[in-house]
Amino acid sequence: MENFMELRIPAVSENEPFARDAVAAFCVRLNPSLDEISDVKTAVSEAVTNCIVHAYTGGEGEIRIACEAEGDTVHIRIADFGKGIEDVVRAVEPFYTTLAEEERSGMGFTIMQTFMTSFRLESVPGAGTTVYMSKRFGQAQGKAEYASGVQSKRGGSDAR
Repeated sequence: MENFMELRIPAVSENEPFARDAVAAFCVRLNPSLDEISDVKTAVSEAVTNCIVHAYTGGEGEIRIACEAEGDTVHIRIADFGKGIEDVVRAVEPFYTTLAEEERSGMGFTIMQTFMTSFRLESVPGAGTTVYMSKRFGQAQGKAEYASGVQSKRGGSDAR
């Protein structure tokens, strides 16, 4: 571990820009390009917004964000402790949404997968969801290495 940070924030929409900018500021020491930092900010924004909109459905809750710098890579973990996802395989499909009546596009996980070097999702129904993302900076292919990982855990609380 070279450097790390942890952030705990209430799951309210006004905290989304702060979370996005805090992670971006953490990444600066890794010397990302403007496009790379934009990718990270977009992925973090999508993950935090998912926590706010889906995890607590209008109730109170907390989002935990952890970042670790390792060489030329940032590892990001974003967790909530809300209702979890019943079908994580389906949830990562493009255009799938449980809130179609609210005009949600269902592209959040797809955007995270596309903009980051690696992506993994774990969820425990009734206990929460954790997104793990990494971005390797200075890579021309940057977005090409999609490490798929979707896990649903029943009967345990592994949300970090």
